[in-house]
Amino acid sequence: MCGRFVLFTSGQDLLDEVAALPGVGGVEAPDGTPPPRYNIAPTQQVPLVRVDDSSVAHLDAARWGLLPTWKKDETGPPLFNARAETVAEKPSFRAAFKAKRGLMLLDGYYEWLTTDDGKQPYYVRRDTGMLVAAALWETGLSRLSTTMITTAAAEETAWLHHRLPLFLAADEIEQWVGGSPEEAAELLAPSRVAGELRWQEADKAVGSVRNDYAELMSAN
Repeated sequence: MCGRFVLFTSGQDLLDEVAALPGVGGVEAPDGTPPPRYNIAPTQQVPLVRVDDSSVAHLDAARWGLLPTWKKDETGPPLFNARAETVAEKPSFRAAFKAKRGLMLLDGYYEWLTTDDGKQPYYVRRDTGMLVAAALWETGLSRLSTTMITTAAAEETAWLHHRLPLFLAADEIEQWVGGSPEEAAELLAPSRVAGELRWQEADKAVGSVRNDYAELMSAN
């Protein structure tokens, strides 16, 4: 799963990353871009990328935790992850999976490994470049919200956690955001990007959402 992530790429650099995504012919970001963040948690605001029929990418602030259109309030666990195995059928996600697929950009994320000395957080990143996660979006309660797809872990990351965000390879992005539900379902498998992931022990202070600074990414 992914319950905390890092996005320090901001400003024009983030807009350039979005503009460089396959199939994107322009970028609109009416809310601007967020400041660097090092400990983003569910229910907080995150940048969501949605590509329209004209290939324009819209970068907007969204609540991390999906709010389906039938939700009457924000009570209950935040739907910040959607399991690939059930996303097409589960009532919370099936409508969004059919027609509201987007992208979340990350510089890295945190995962916790249970050890004899307690839980040790790890910071996980791509070898080079940003991570592009498959996401869904909704507008329940008149708010833009999003969730991140997860799959069973790839062989490379199973030692750390049994789940893994669905990070898309460059040649999968257009299929995810613009393909039919059947075409999108073809991508619901452990990420092909997993072999490019690298990890390091992180500072245990990342466990508190009040802490948000660059030093969290390293235990040293």
